[in-house]
Amino acid sequence: MNFPLAPRRFGKSAPAAAAQAREAEPPVSLAGLFVAFLTVSLCGFGGGIVWARLIAVQKRRWISGEEFADIVSLCQFMPGPNIVGIAVCIGAKTRGAVGTIAAVCGFLLIPWGIGLSLGLLYLKYAHLAVLRNILGGVAATAAGLLIATGIRLLMAHRSRPTAMVFAALAFLLMVFSKLPLLVILFSLVPLSIAVAGIETARAR
Repeated sequence: MNFPLAPRRFGKSAPAAAAQAREAEPPVSLAGLFVAFLTVSLCGFGGGIVWARLIAVQKRRWISGEEFADIVSLCQFMPGPNIVGIAVCIGAKTRGAVGTIAAVCGFLLIPWGIGLSLGLLYLKYAHLAVLRNILGGVAATAAGLLIATGIRLLMAHRSRPTAMVFAALAFLLMVFSKLPLLVILFSLVPLSIAVAGIETARAR
């Protein structure tokens, strides 16, 4: 006896499903963007990138890990600090121009005043050994956080062997060569773009 086969259902890919789920959620509030990047600025030990990814990707889920990695790649070519570019991109992606203003204001206004005050205090008491020890400990912890964030950004491309190769080349050149950052960047990026284009053409 033959039984009718149930219709086959094709599920959506994980990135498409995640994007649809984010679209179904209520829009990000301007106050949320302001507070988020205020937190990034005030707690930015290890660089703001660490905290920006923690908040925007892991906690708030405003964007995916792949989207954050793309934003960081774009900001490498933008003038100014990377974290300001990240605030601009995330604000624009979630709420447009007003979102950009809210994110950048949250990152700059209050923390700028606090940072200026702390900088003046540091210049006044820089000779104290206790202060130098504190800063040395903070610097070591910040370096560890930055390395961990770099590994997480790289994991978004773990399925692409060529991306891992270019990441390894960039790391080795930064660590062992005396070439300026811009030389390394503009040497590897065109090659990486060309290889990515070839991969995309072959996949079609």
